[in-house]
Amino acid sequence: MEIIKDLPEVFEEFAEQRQKSFLMMKELKDKGTPVVGAYCTYFPKEIAMAMGASTVSLCSTSDETIPEAEKDLPKNLCPLIKSSYGFAKTDKCPFFYFSDVVVGETTCDGKKKMYELMGEFKDVFVMELPNTQGPEALKLWKKEIIRFKEYLEKRFEVTITDEDVRKAVKIENEARKALKRLYEVMQHDPAPISGHDLFKVLYGSTFKLNRSEIAGEVNALVDKIEAEYASGKMLEKKPRILITGCPIGGATEKVIRAVEDNGGVVVTYENCTGAKSIDRLVDENAEDIYQAIAERYLAIGCSVMTPNPNRFDLMGRLIDEYQVDGVLEMTLQACHTYNVETRAIRKFVNEEKGIPYINVETDYSQADVGQLNTRIAAFIEML
Repeated sequence: MEIIKDLPEVFEEFAEQRQKSFLMMKELKDKGTPVVGAYCTYFPKEIAMAMGASTVSLCSTSDETIPEAEKDLPKNLCPLIKSSYGFAKTDKCPFFYFSDVVVGETTCDGKKKMYELMGEFKDVFVMELPNTQGPEALKLWKKEIIRFKEYLEKRFEVTITDEDVRKAVKIENEARKALKRLYEVMQHDPAPISGHDLFKVLYGSTFKLNRSEIAGEVNALVDKIEAEYASGKMLEKKPRILITGCPIGGATEKVIRAVEDNGGVVVTYENCTGAKSIDRLVDENAEDIYQAIAERYLAIGCSVMTPNPNRFDLMGRLIDEYQVDGVLEMTLQACHTYNVETRAIRKFVNEEKGIPYINVETDYSQADVGQLNTRIAAFIEML
């Protein structure tokens, strides 16, 4: 097997994947490869992959363009939405600039209305995501997935066959299995690597334009981590933290640093950047592949769902499997669905799982780093 580089070097390569992919975008466009950009874990990327498109996550993790966004959007809106719109409006995100189509979804009211404004200067296809997960909602979501397929066929003058879709499903499932195998190394106690290094790979992989490369690279990395752990290389024993809540990345990595600079280790992420987006596979052998894709994506336990039992199911499993000592929920200011759900999450963590919980509400500025460190250090000390 190919010998891979030292672990710190590999983690940094994944951390730099976003910048590396910036440079690759123009090459893709010069070759005539369609690019489909999206913001959400509910985006069924296999449909776009099936027509040979590259799929990419779009920029929304910095406060750099928020002042520009606030010329069109209210100041008291979620920073993720303002950042997403600001990067789009200013053309400061190469991924957005080179995307032929941006796929939106009706997760929350703020994003829905933002996509209307974005549609004034970009091709935006909005998928009607139901806010429940019952049989009728599943029927609607399957129809939306087929509508998306038909839109791509018309927009790019291609035919997407069921066989194409099944091939894409297999590629994406292999990537999910490898990434799941990666985050499962954190079940070891003491942990083999830091939570921030784990995050670099999970987050970096979302910017990998060639999805078929992910499984091989990540599996080789996992083999290296396990071999080093077996030889005695590991972190010292520390309080084990689960992070849940809003998507993390860029500016909000300050929360991960606050945990790990103050004596804890993040052993698992329940949020969109972690287990939530990887935990379930699409049934490759299903007779109706569109039904299988619809079932897999609709089952994601986001706070936009009412009720939202799948989030509690996943979190409960992670708390048990990763021997979690405390749960930290990070919510973004003005993210109403996650902020409202904190009450139920606190109750679940405290009463059903019997462990401590802390909620930190933040935005994309660095102004609260000191306060975050103080609060999170006190929480970890209590553990």
